[in-house]
Amino acid sequence: MPQTGYDYVIVGAGSAGCVLADRLSASCAHSVLLLEAGGEDRLPFMSMPLAFLKICTNPKVGWGYTGEPEAHADGRRIWAPRGRVLGGCSSINGMLYARGHALDFDDWAARGLPGWSYREVLPYFQRAEDHWRGADSWHGAGGPMRVVEHAPDDILYPRLAEAARSLGHPATADYHGRLQEGFCLPQLNIQHGRRGSTATCYLKPARQRPNLTVATGAQATRLLLERGRATGVRYLQDGQEHVAHAGREVIVAAGAFNSPQLLMLSGIGDDRQLRPLGIATRHALTGVGANLQDHPSVRVEYDLSGPYGFDRHLRFDRMARTVVEWKLLRRGLATDMPVTGMLFLRTRDGLDRPDGQTLVTPTLGDAHLWFPGIRAGRGHMLSTANVLLRPDSRGSLKLRSGDPLDKPAIHFNLLAEESDRLFFRRYVRHVRELIGSAAMAPVIGRENRPGIEASSDAEIDAFVRWAIGTAFHPVGTCAMGTGEDAVVDAQLRVHGLDGLRVVDASVMPRIVGGNTNAATIMIAEKAADMILERPPLPPAPAGVHPDIHDSRRVAA
Repeated sequence: MPQTGYDYVIVGAGSAGCVLADRLSASCAHSVLLLEAGGEDRLPFMSMPLAFLKICTNPKVGWGYTGEPEAHADGRRIWAPRGRVLGGCSSINGMLYARGHALDFDDWAARGLPGWSYREVLPYFQRAEDHWRGADSWHGAGGPMRVVEHAPDDILYPRLAEAARSLGHPATADYHGRLQEGFCLPQLNIQHGRRGSTATCYLKPARQRPNLTVATGAQATRLLLERGRATGVRYLQDGQEHVAHAGREVIVAAGAFNSPQLLMLSGIGDDRQLRPLGIATRHALTGVGANLQDHPSVRVEYDLSGPYGFDRHLRFDRMARTVVEWKLLRRGLATDMPVTGMLFLRTRDGLDRPDGQTLVTPTLGDAHLWFPGIRAGRGHMLSTANVLLRPDSRGSLKLRSGDPLDKPAIHFNLLAEESDRLFFRRYVRHVRELIGSAAMAPVIGRENRPGIEASSDAEIDAFVRWAIGTAFHPVGTCAMGTGEDAVVDAQLRVHGLDGLRVVDASVMPRIVGGNTNAATIMIAEKAADMILERPPLPPAPAGVHPDIHDSRRVAA
C-alpha cells in the first residue's frame, strides 16, 4: 500500500510548489507529498529557451483556460495559458525575471501585512538568486535560480536605446538596483543554456530525498476539513480516487485560478456562489475568487525596412544548425530569447513609480520556419508588447459546477475602469513616438497594427478593445489582508481555519509592477520559513530603495 500520511501535503508543483517541496524537505525531518495534476517536464525542447512560444501553446502541458466574454473588449474571450506540468508556469513562460517595484511591496505592508515590505522581502529574492553580477545590495549568488542578462543585437538595440534617450528615458543597467525606471536589457531565468524553471532549479535536486514524494497526474479534488482544520486532500490519479492526510499542514499552491477553485470545491468561499451549485459551505470567505488582477497588454507592430529582424534566423537550414548547436553544446542562438530591449516608464505626472512596461521583440508571435521556394517567411517585423503594470479594473473567478474537472469561469473584466482605458490611449501614442523617432527611422517601415489611420481617441480606444489581452500574470484571488474580503493573513494562513495555507500568486493583494514569476518564488521562499517556524531573514539595510528618476512623461 502506498503511503497516505505525511507531515505536509502541497497541492500544485508550479513556481511556488516546487520551491516549497525543496525547502520543506531539505532537513529530511519532515515527510512531504507534492501533488501535480500534470506530468513530468520532459516535452521535447521544453528546456530550450528559444522554443518557449511553442511550449506555451502546447495543450499537452497546459490547462486550456480561456476567459469569459469580456464586456469592455468587444465580447472577446481572453486566452489564459497556465502550466499543467512540473514547474507549472515556470516551465512554459517567457523566463523574464522582473520582481516588481520596491514600493509595490511597501504597499503590501501598508495594508496591515507585517513582514512584506521591500526591505523584508528583498533577502528572500536574494536567497533564491544566482545572479550573473554576483552578490550585492540587491542580488544574491549561489541560490537555485540562475539570472542572466539578455545578449543585445548590434542593429536594433543601440537604435532603440538612443530613441529612448531622446525621449528622456534613462538607461538603467539593473532595473532591480538603484534605478528601476528606464530602458534596459531584460534579465532572464536561463541556466547553462536551458530554461531555469523551478522544477529544474529546485525540485530536481530534491527528488532524491527519501522524505519527498512527488505524485504526477494527480489532480486535487477536495480538501478534507475536520472541526475547523484541514487534515488532507482528495485527489484523482489514473482514474482512481486517493486520500492523502497531512499531520501538520495542507499547502495549496495551485495558482491564481486553481487555488480558489479548490477552496470553493471544498466549501470554502462565498455561500451565495456555492449554494446554487449544491456545494455546502463549510467555511464562509467571500474573498475567494475575487480580486482577480492581471497585466493588460496591447501589441503595436511594425514592418522593418530591411533584414534586421529575427526572421532571417528562421530559415529552415539555419534553424536546424541552431538547434543542433544547442542540443550538443548548449550554446548559440537557441539559448536566449528573441528580444530587443525593455522599458519601464511613467505615463503621467504625479506617479512615484513606473506604470508602463514595453517589451520590444524583432519578430511576431506567429513567425514560423521558412525556406526559399517552399514556404515564405513571416517577414522582418518589430513588435512591442505594452503592459499596464497596476490596473484599476478587477475581475473574478467562479465555479461553473461542483465537478472538480469542470474548468472555472474566468472574468478578467479588462478595461472596466476609465483610468485603464486612458492609460492605453496615452501608451499607444507613446509607442508611436518611440518607434517613430529619428534614431529608429532608418530601420522602421510602416505601422501594421493598429495602422496610422487609427489616430483619434475613439479610433485608438476601438483598437485597444479589439487587441487587448494579458501578460499571463493572474494574481489576487486568495488575497492576503485583514478585511472581510481577505482570504489569508500575513502568514498565508487561511482566515478561520487551522492547518491550511495558500502559497502562490493568488495571495498577492495587489499585482506587482513586473513579471510575477519572480515574486511568486519569493513568496514561497518566505512561506517556507513561516511554515517551519524559523525566524525570518534579517531585513535589508536602509538605503536599498531605488531612486525616482524625473523622466519625460507621455503626453496625454
